[in-house]
Amino acid sequence: MALKCGIVGLPNVGKSTLFNCLSNAKAQAANFPFCTIEPNVGTITVPDERLNKLAELVSPERIMPTTVEIVDIAGLVKGASKGEGLGNKFLANIRECNAILHVLRCFDDPNVVHVDGSVDPVRDKEIIDTELQLKDLESIETKIKKYEKLAKTGTDKEAVKIFNTLMKFKETLESGKSARACQVDENELEYVTDLHLLTIKPVMYVCNVDEASAKSGNKFVDAVREAVKNESAEILVITAQMESEIAALETYEEKQMFLADLGLDEPGVNKLIKAAYKLLNLQTYFTAGVKEVRAWTIEKGYKAPQAAGVIHTDFEKGFIKAEVMSYNDFVHYGTEAACRDNGKLRIEGKEYVVNDGDVMHFRFNV
Repeated sequence: MALKCGIVGLPNVGKSTLFNCLSNAKAQAANFPFCTIEPNVGTITVPDERLNKLAELVSPERIMPTTVEIVDIAGLVKGASKGEGLGNKFLANIRECNAILHVLRCFDDPNVVHVDGSVDPVRDKEIIDTELQLKDLESIETKIKKYEKLAKTGTDKEAVKIFNTLMKFKETLESGKSARACQVDENELEYVTDLHLLTIKPVMYVCNVDEASAKSGNKFVDAVREAVKNESAEILVITAQMESEIAALETYEEKQMFLADLGLDEPGVNKLIKAAYKLLNLQTYFTAGVKEVRAWTIEKGYKAPQAAGVIHTDFEKGFIKAEVMSYNDFVHYGTEAACRDNGKLRIEGKEYVVNDGDVMHFRFNV
């Protein structure tokens, strides 16, 4: 399952530094606006301690973690919705992403220029929100024109439903709220799917702080928390500069020593990737054999045939059954054979809803 997260924010808030930490691709990180013109794309592995533990038990020929694509999108500015600062191009890049990682500068440093002259993450958030909302309003109003006459006649019931839904979104956006705040049901949501609205995407606010604030945050982070308390959004505190130092270390042992010295249990970028999974309502199941131990990404609520289809469409079409062990049982007993002997290997059918961490084998016929 392809997953793409777009890193957005005003120029010079730490987006490219964060991207460099997340990816092997190197974006230019310079102390001036618009140092990122084309969106940099990096494919990164999702950290999962369970995958490593399964590999220890099975000793496979290879280990295959699941991956996420991270897109570093150049800094937006006021007027981006009208094309300012290459705005249309950047907004199109965001449209292609599944989720938005909105980086906010939450640190004072006179040596790092702020595009608006002062540090105010809530103001910065509102600037980006406004530009994305204006672009969405433009898309909604264009579609309203298409359905307005049909809806007013009242003869086309479907057109009336579409028009009424579009008006709900229009009112929400005009009130200064994002599309994700609009109170609609799943059926109504389908009426705007074709518009790929920017502010309907799930968002995580990434507060980029100084090293002293890495563990507990600061007054800027507190202000962001207060500003987004009514949004269904994640907040993550991270020190991009420190993360870049961790990423530059050669070995796992060196990184662990560095983290221990700082009193941290894992790199912030690991937490960011895991939080992105949560944001997108995703989970992981595993396949484990001597050839390969592999993590697979699925949406929560997937049934066994859908999960099988992530491996290959033929698996879903010809699904017969799934052999399932929980991760905890597999680790406890150590082998698939031991799980079977102790009644911990289950045979599940087409209606089985896959759990996070399930270790699965599929039987199919095509």
